[in-house]
Amino acid sequence: MTAQQPLTYDALVELATADPAVVGLVLKGSRAHDGMTTQHSDHDLYVVLADDATTDLTRLAGYRTAELDLVIVSLTEFRAAGMPGFERYALARARIVLDRLDGDIARIIADKARLGADEAFQDAGGWLDAYANSLYRSVKNHRDGQALAARLDAADSIRFLLELLFALDRRPRPYNKYLEWELARHPLPGWDTDGLLRAVDRVSATGDVSVQRYLFTRVEAAAREAGHGEVLDAWGDDLALMRPQ
Repeated sequence: MTAQQPLTYDALVELATADPAVVGLVLKGSRAHDGMTTQHSDHDLYVVLADDATTDLTRLAGYRTAELDLVIVSLTEFRAAGMPGFERYALARARIVLDRLDGDIARIIADKARLGADEAFQDAGGWLDAYANSLYRSVKNHRDGQALAARLDAADSIRFLLELLFALDRRPRPYNKYLEWELARHPLPGWDTDGLLRAVDRVSATGDVSVQRYLFTRVEAAAREAGHGEVLDAWGDDLALMRPQ
């Protein structure tokens, strides 16, 4: 490998596969999402080493070119990656290139793709309150003639809404880039994917209050069914402003 001849993805896979210190190779990003690859897509690859292993591959830690972006970690570090953290969704939908641990790499990825029941419940309660807060501010600003503030708060609310809906299904929220991809293949229970995406698009672009209130009625019912009525009831009379008039 030289500055004129950067390491290719295929060459790296060959090197890693021949190295007994490597127990797993995991590809994430657009190349792990069917149909999302473009001419600009690189190969985002985790190289997972046995704990306390010694290998010359560690010299490549942080290696990055237009074709290849490497993360080299121990098995223990790989188990912890994204738990919690921004990387969780990427690893939840990652593609296994090599698993020398009789399926343990696959099991680690499956754990990242499914929130624990207590974790999901706690997360959903927090996201529900944050969603209600932004929604309330948006509707109140719209009422008071603060159009820009209303739209900004509406856009903020969509982030919390999506976090909430995926937490209710015990899943990490996809990055915005993969939202449509994720919902097309793994719809949220009880939600029409096309209708949800249209509503998200409308609220993000215009802050449409009627659509926000419609979404809230759906969210309120789902949240109460999931046991989050206390979070909603803490809003007291302010709930009336969030509901359809």
